[in-house]
Amino acid sequence: MREQGLQKAIDAAGGVAALARALGIAQPSVSGWTRVPADRVAAIETLTGVPRSQLRPDLFSTESQAGAQPKVDEIDLLRASEYSLLAVLLGQAPDAALLKKLATLRGDSTEMGLARVALAEAATKADETSVTREYFDLFIGVGRGELLPYASWYLTGFLMERPLARIRADLDKLGIERAGERAEPEDHIAILCDVLAGMARGDFADGDLATQKQFFEAHLKPWVLRFFTDLETVKRADFYRAVGLYGRLFFELESEAFALPQETSSEAAA
Repeated sequence: MREQGLQKAIDAAGGVAALARALGIAQPSVSGWTRVPADRVAAIETLTGVPRSQLRPDLFSTESQAGAQPKVDEIDLLRASEYSLLAVLLGQAPDAALLKKLATLRGDSTEMGLARVALAEAATKADETSVTREYFDLFIGVGRGELLPYASWYLTGFLMERPLARIRADLDKLGIERAGERAEPEDHIAILCDVLAGMARGDFADGDLATQKQFFEAHLKPWVLRFFTDLETVKRADFYRAVGLYGRLFFELESEAFALPQETSSEAAA
């Protein structure tokens, strides 16, 4: 029997098939769930608007008991949401429902706030057909896309090289298993964002801030800003130019925060 939070998400998405399609996974995978998997919470929250406290109340309780401490720091949950949003947008083209959700984003006068406004405006102007075509041209293409969002490519100029092997080795050490429905190798930017989202949410036993920093500096810092700068400036990008700006600024903040003494990194990320 499905838990209430999962059923709310399915209803909000328009059914099991619609939710599976939005997540980019097979319908039987969602049909077999009895509860929302921990590593899917942030993505489903973004796609459906159902808050994580309802999707997984065991992990994200909103009850304010006297003296109770939050299970995960609020700043880390915000970081996880940013990582998860980028993972969703870079893992597949957004559908109409997600574009509608993105169009409601609000920002402020900070660089990141203005980038959020730019992403909302891009989503308002876009439609599912044009964004799907743009995603294909950028990341898939006939033969290959204009950009190859893989660590191996950016660090060696070839696919399936030593950076991928190092990522797989570290994921194995951390006990993080590859999701069965994923087709891309683990050095794809969307998968790396997913991993860091899970670490920030506390999904993994060995995902503390020191481990996040080590993973980030080993597998993302050497190339991720180049990737987002390329995405921000590529001529064939329209909607994804705004994603490039958003991702570049977010990863600049992450890089600066991780460079600070560990005890103040979370405060700096705010």
